[in-house]
Amino acid sequence: MEPRTFVNSPLARIARLVLGRAPRVAMVIGKTVHLSGATRAEFLADPEWVAHEEVHLRQVRDLGLPRFLWQYLVESARVGYYQNRFEVDAREGARQFMLDRAKKAT
Repeated sequence: MEPRTFVNSPLARIARLVLGRAPRVAMVIGKTVHLSGATRAEFLADPEWVAHEEVHLRQVRDLGLPRFLWQYLVESARVGYYQNRFEVDAREGARQFMLDRAKKAT
């Protein structure tokens, strides 16, 4: 099932600015992927990006939204965005998804 999206999200736009004017941003809030700088079609056409956000959706489901947001923000303040354990987990999940996908294609 495709994730629910909110295109041109003001919250994702703020994240784009905070991340140094990133060309496109997706962020999960609750059960929705908020997008800025990308259409729903562009997002869904990038399986690695979707897989990354799916990991965040699972993280929110597992922890609950308030706990996820708090831990994510504390972790980002402590070690920065790139080393944030939630981002590391999402990048690894997306990488594994792409490897599994490549194996299935052969």
